[in-house]
Amino acid sequence: QVQLVESGGGLVQAGGSLRLSCAASGRTISNYFMGWFRQAPGKERDFVARISWGGDNTDYADSVKGRFTISRDNAKNTGYLQMNSLKPEDTAVYYCAADPYRYSRSATGYNYWGQGTQVTVSS
Repeated sequence: QVQLVESGGGLVQAGGSLRLSCAASGRTISNYFMGWFRQAPGKERDFVARISWGGDNTDYADSVKGRFTISRDNAKNTGYLQMNSLKPEDTAVYYCAADPYRYSRSATGYNYWGQGTQVTVSS
């Protein structure tokens, strides 16, 4: 079993930055695909970004491309989401996810999830 714990969320003004972390335990995640998703109140959980095992392949939702950067440090068993130029519409609970087999943009493609961290961007 893999346990994931997100951290780094908070309240930030528009234009600001936050760096989310996703710490894994239970197993090494060096051979797990990782993804970040977000869910605003009353909305579905949406894809934000994904990264391959070694970090050489990344993919972003159009809404965050050029502003967010996904990365991972397998030695630390941790994934990251650097969020720059934040906008009020980025406000949501952010979740990290991992799966050993699927490199997916769909939330259903991931077996392991964290509990989420709140990101609030004020205008």
